[in-house]
Amino acid sequence: MKRALILMTVLGLTLSGCGKTNLNPLQWFGKARKGAQVEVYVAPVDPRGLMDKVTAMDIEPVRSGVLVRATGLPPTQGFWDAALVQLPNDGSGTLVLEFRVFPPTTPAAEGTKPSRQITAVASITNFNLDGITSIEVKGAQNAMRAQP
Repeated sequence: MKRALILMTVLGLTLSGCGKTNLNPLQWFGKARKGAQVEVYVAPVDPRGLMDKVTAMDIEPVRSGVLVRATGLPPTQGFWDAALVQLPNDGSGTLVLEFRVFPPTTPAAEGTKPSRQITAVASITNFNLDGITSIEVKGAQNAMRAQP
C-alpha cells in the first residue's frame, strides 16, 4: 500500500512538471484562460407583431402545470401563425406572454368580429410557475391578467 502511494506521488509530481501537455494532471479539467472568449446565446427576435386586442383569456390547470388560452381580435381577416410568446421573467411575480401573430400577406377584408377571432394556447410547466402569482397576456392595445 505504501509502495503504491509513493509511486503515485512520484508519478504525479513528475507529470505535473510537464508544463502544458495532456500528461499534466493540473491541465486535465481545464481552467479559465486569460483572454478566453465566452459564447453568449442571443434568442432571435420574433418577427410577428402583437395582436391588436386581447378579448378573452383562460387558465386551465393540467397535471404538468397550466394551459393559457387567449383569444384576440385583429383589425382584418387573414392574420396567421398566432402564438403566446413568453417574455423573460423580471422577478415581479407576473409571467408575461405576448400574443404574437403574422399579418396577412395580401390586403384582406375586415369581415365580422367572429370571423376575425384567433385563439392561441401556451403550456406553462409547474417548474416555470414557481414564484408566479399572475399571468398576463399582452396585445398591442390592451392586456389581460389572471391568477394561475
